[in-house]
Amino acid sequence: MSTLLHVTLIQSNIYWEDKKRNVDMWQNKLQSLPNATELVILPEMFTTGFSMQTNGLAETMEGPTVQWMKVMAKNQRIILTGSIIIEEKNYYYNRLIWMLPNGEYAYYDKRHLFFANENKYYTPGQKRLVTSVKGWKILLLICYDLRFPVWSSQQIQNNATGKHPEYDAIIYVANWPEARMLAWRALLQARAIENQCYVIGVNRIGEDGNRLYHSGESMVIDPLGAILYCKKHEEDIFSMQLDKEHLNTVRQSFPFWKDADMFIRCNSGDVT
Repeated sequence: MSTLLHVTLIQSNIYWEDKKRNVDMWQNKLQSLPNATELVILPEMFTTGFSMQTNGLAETMEGPTVQWMKVMAKNQRIILTGSIIIEEKNYYYNRLIWMLPNGEYAYYDKRHLFFANENKYYTPGQKRLVTSVKGWKILLLICYDLRFPVWSSQQIQNNATGKHPEYDAIIYVANWPEARMLAWRALLQARAIENQCYVIGVNRIGEDGNRLYHSGESMVIDPLGAILYCKKHEEDIFSMQLDKEHLNTVRQSFPFWKDADMFIRCNSGDVT
């Protein structure tokens, strides 16, 4: 089995609360991707921007955006992930969908809801999601979750083969404004260093309907905290390979992950 995972980050402006226009835009970008990529990551609320208009914009899991994700994942032979507004039993969720090429999916509901209105309109999730692809374990999180290290901390696994980390990479999808980019950069690097894993942050660019400007600065960070990719102010499609051998070398050379404190016990979903 290859130790490499080919990932693609798409950093883009988002048309405010215009689902059709956004879906058409994302489709054009996805259809331009190289065949080699295996996992494609879109920003938070990629069909609407960071909107509180739940009544008019929310969909169900049987709705058009999830169906579109199924079609695109199948046609492009990729795993496709990003968050959208979902309604379920009269509750609204900022839900990250992890869509496989065969139509199977898993999802994560944002746990930490931003105090400036998001917490008034959305329901917080209760479970973390760790997914599997090609032998990689990936923790999926959304934007404001980045500020809460306990929620992302490695829960060390102990089984017949001994101790091992719970996951190998964290993905954060976001609508993180430029005014708070110092925290974005510092915390993404901190999450990589403290959890000895790759960290990917995918942010939008442009001004949203609340006149908040987003500079992007989507990043890939290695388990030592080195920034492997960062793009400011521009739309970009960036692909790279994450290297499991490099990750294992770091963990073997500096095995401090074995001394991690177990702060939480949470239920995790798993899709392979």
